[in-house]
Amino acid sequence: MFKLEDRVALVTGGSRGIGKAVSILLAGLGACVVVNYSSSGEAAEGVVEEINARGGKAIALGGDVSKAAEAAVLVENTMNNYGRLDILVNNAGITRDNLIMRMKDEEWQRVIDINLTGAFNCTKAAVRPMMRQRSGRIINISSVVGIRGNAGQANYSASKAGIIGLTKAVAKEVGSRNITVNAVAPGYIQTDMTEVLSDGVKDEMVKRIVLGRPGKPEDVAWLVAFLASDLSSYITGQIIGVDGGIVM
Repeated sequence: MFKLEDRVALVTGGSRGIGKAVSILLAGLGACVVVNYSSSGEAAEGVVEEINARGGKAIALGGDVSKAAEAAVLVENTMNNYGRLDILVNNAGITRDNLIMRMKDEEWQRVIDINLTGAFNCTKAAVRPMMRQRSGRIINISSVVGIRGNAGQANYSASKAGIIGLTKAVAKEVGSRNITVNAVAPGYIQTDMTEVLSDGVKDEMVKRIVLGRPGKPEDVAWLVAFLASDLSSYITGQIIGVDGGIVM
């Protein structure tokens, strides 16, 4: 079992889907968890209540990670509440799907701002206290579409591919301070983000999955927990798929 006692984790976009599953699992393994949200304050508080009811420790902190100042305040408030930051999970993300010929400038920019710039902003803010501690775990949530692309998702694919480059670059910069940086690349995971897809699209996706079924948020959360633990101390700069074999 992974042990995360006395660790402090910040999970961006932690109020739903993968972020919610990650928040609950890290707290269950002993970490104090900061559940970040941008607009879903009620949902974030619900996650905190669920964690506390199970005997864990968590707080909810708002902040739009696409804005550098708010990301910096988010990290600062985490430090003010817990005195340290050991684990950063850059999970906040959105989709604005459209074909490239029809994609509006704002659809492109908003996805890049939240998914990629948000990860950059939080990483930049978190690296300073982690370097002082001479330890830290940064886990970025990428996607299989950042590896192979996907029609109708030029913005999302570009943002998730960018996270892969960000992961590798930062891993090289901070490794000497005992900070690891890795990315998780989920495939088709059952969340509210994928629930809006048509049944036909879902069926076609499942046909391409070697294991024959979509994943659950908890499948991703367990890999995040491993990467957050001491068991992964010699792993950095890696992109690890949780996709049931869909990329093969």
